[in-house]
Formats: sequence, C-alpha cells, structure tokens
Amino acid sequence: MKAKYLNPFTDFGFKKIFGEEASKPQLIDFLNSLLPERDQIVELTFKNNEQLGFTPYDRKAIYDIYCENQNGEKFIVELQKAKQNYFRERTIYYSTFPIREQAEKGIWNYNLKAVYCIGVLDFTFDDYESEPEKSEVVHTINLKNQHGKVFYDKLTYIYLEMPNFKKEEHELSTRLDKWLYFIKNLEDFQNIPELFKDEVFTHAFQVAELAKMDREDWERYEYSLKVFRDNKATYDYAVETAHEEGLLKGMQEGLKEGLKEGMEKGIQEGILEGKKEEQRHIARQAKIMGLGIENIKMLTGLSEEEINNL
Repeated sequence: MKAKYLNPFTDFGFKKIFGEEASKPQLIDFLNSLLPERDQIVELTFKNNEQLGFTPYDRKAIYDIYCENQNGEKFIVELQKAKQNYFRERTIYYSTFPIREQAEKGIWNYNLKAVYCIGVLDFTFDDYESEPEKSEVVHTINLKNQHGKVFYDKLTYIYLEMPNFKKEEHELSTRLDKWLYFIKNLEDFQNIPELFKDEVFTHAFQVAELAKMDREDWERYEYSLKVFRDNKATYDYAVETAHEEGLLKGMQEGLKEGLKEGMEKGIQEGILEGKKEEQRHIARQAKIMGLGIENIKMLTGLSEEEINNL
C-alpha cells in the first residue's frame, strides 16, 4: 500500500513536522508533553542550528532543531536513526554550546538558563543491565551527587527509545503517548485516527501529507528517504552479520568444548580400564601361585566372579 504520509524518521520528515515556523505549535506541544507542568512552554523561537567554535579550528555542531522558549531556556532536539558509538557523549558535547553562548562580557554572575537535550532514538541502548531500564521508553538524566540527589537541575537529557514503545491505540493515556504513537506509526496511517482530531495533530497530519508537497520538497524528501533506507539496510545487515558471527562462534566454542569434554572422558575411561587390566594381570599371577580367592580379592579389588572368569 502506497504511503500517504511521510516518514518522520527521515531528516526531512522530522524537520518538516517539528522544525519549521509553520510547525512550531507541534513542537511546543511535543516538548510540553515531556516537561513538568511548572516548565511548560508558551512561546518558542528557532535559533541557528549550526554552532561554531571560538576559533575557525574548533569543531562545530549542527543540530536537527535548536530553539529557545520565553524564559531564554534552550532546547536541542535530535533525531537519531541508527545506533551510533558515543551518542551520549555527542549529546553532552552538543549541550556545551548553549551553555557557553550564555557567557556575558564584563561582570557576570554565571546565572545560567536551563538547557534541554532531547533525543528521539530509533534504537535502544544496550548497556542497561536490568528492568525496568531495559524496556523503558523515556530516560531522563540530570546531574546528581553520590546520594542520588540532584546537584544541578538546569541541564537535562531526555532520550526516547522508540523501539520500546509498544502501546496500541486503545492503550494511549497521555499526551506523550499520543506523540510517540504518532511518530512511530505515521507512515502507515491511511486516515487520521479519531484520537488525533484536535487542532495540533490535525495540522501535523496536514504538514506530513505527501500529496500536498511541492516538487522541491518532494525531491528533498525522496533523497532523505533513500538515505534513511540505506542507513537502515546497513545497520540491519551489520546486526544480522553480528548475530550470525555470534552463532557461529557459539557453535565453534560448543564443538571445542564438546571435544574437550570427550577427550577428558576418554582419558579417564582409559585410565580406569588400564587399572582394571593391571588388576586382572595381578590376579592371574596370584592364581598361578596358588593364592586363595579371598586373598586375591583383597589384593586386587576384583570380585569373585571376575577372578573365576580369568
């Protein structure tokens, strides 16, 4: 079935839904679904998403979306399609730019505005050791001390692990649930579900409708979609190869272990059989010498039947 709406996991699709002036109501609503009531956003201004270093030689950072609310608080919103080494480190590095840009010349009291780094991830982190972390969708991180108390509450990282979101339409209970369901299933929708009939979601569907795109946007989307599919195919192949290599290694290790166990068992059985043969040889010599059965039993440890059969 031909898709009616764009894929929000493409760079173009994500920015079309959340990163344009016309899409600002969706972005505000989405961010507010992640924030506590006291931190709700009223106004939002898009900022330059390309951040430069102090000198031409410094590494720069390019965000998917970078914006500021009515209180001067900064929001970095990133879509990450494939698992990337050191992704956490990348977001921490990104967060240094909106912190650093707040520095004022002259006398300054270092009173910083809050910075939020939000990652929408089409993968899960694989270093969680137990539940509920392994299956959680939303991971919120602050700076805390050794007692688990928040040391600094103006730097927040929020990671949304989309593969862990498995709710069906009838299970959606919060505004965030609806946004996650929207993002995860948008490309498969043919009609707008009843629960998305409010003004914000209706506009999001209109923005995402492929038939309403002009030629330039369509070409940009097709290119973005190709990059997404190529990256996904590469990632899926890498996962499959790693799985096959792991399976093969496991079989090899199992075979090696099996051979090792077999050899050890064979050696042990050989030693036992050797001892038995030595005992039988002694018993034969004892019979020739005329020793009685009871004495031979005590000498060799063989049974009377075994001695009589020699």
